[in-house]
Amino acid sequence: MKHWILGIAVALVALPGLALAGGPKAKTIDELAQMFDSSRCQGCHSTVYKQWAASHHARPMMGVDGGLKDTPIAIPGLTPFSPNHPSEATIATYPCFKCHLPQAMTHAEDSVAVEYTEALLAQDRETIAKMQITCIICHNHKAIIHRLSLGNPEPNVLYGTKDVPNHPDPIFTSVKKSPIIKQSLFCGQCHGLGPNLEFENPVQCANLYGSYLHAYRPAGGTMTCQECHMKTVDGVKDHLIPPNFDDKEGTIARLQKALALDVQTVAYEWLRGAGDLVPKLVVYTKINSNAGHRLPDG
Repeated sequence: MKHWILGIAVALVALPGLALAGGPKAKTIDELAQMFDSSRCQGCHSTVYKQWAASHHARPMMGVDGGLKDTPIAIPGLTPFSPNHPSEATIATYPCFKCHLPQAMTHAEDSVAVEYTEALLAQDRETIAKMQITCIICHNHKAIIHRLSLGNPEPNVLYGTKDVPNHPDPIFTSVKKSPIIKQSLFCGQCHGLGPNLEFENPVQCANLYGSYLHAYRPAGGTMTCQECHMKTVDGVKDHLIPPNFDDKEGTIARLQKALALDVQTVAYEWLRGAGDLVPKLVVYTKINSNAGHRLPDG
């Protein structure tokens, strides 16, 4: 009987969502991945889950073609953030966690950063692949921005485009309509305004939302990020959230649609002096973008 009770306790600790209710922080990458695991979502949302699994949100700590973007930080002395030894790494060692793994900032012990550093040095892609932006991050963890007035996300609630009072899940038993999930502001939390000046050594990162606010909207643009990057297909919002930069052909096609290139040339001969003709060429190039932000960016 004691063993049965212990088994129940272990199972409860492992259930995703309990960390959101103020439980202990994760000490390992596996524990953090389990806290925010959303694999059971595919039982009802198979199309959306399959799209997400192929997206960059499913591999936020990895670059294009499986590259490990934080490797330079893990190498002693290479960057201002680099620890002298993996054992000295802390969550603050990796400023990219702010957007690429926000749950680490709030729900992980420094030991997770130590393990991540060791994995980077070993180029352990299998371990690093467990660090993901899951359904729970967008539909709970980042679903409320104005927390002083609206409060924190409730630990047993998911947030979406409509209310679902009875949601068939053992942890997230209801869905509430989010005030921001259809707005560009929601995406702007991570695809941000530019320099992150809050760090002791500021880092320059994504400017997409800043570009969207300061250029696209003042120029008369009306679409949201979601309307362009999460188009409805067969009644379902596309959770691949393209582009997928590993899909070279798809990325090229998307860029060709967003960018128009106009090239005009004028060739002539310059009479430099009597009998001295010098061939010249003037090339006029104009690139028009109908994207909602500067390109490239992230």
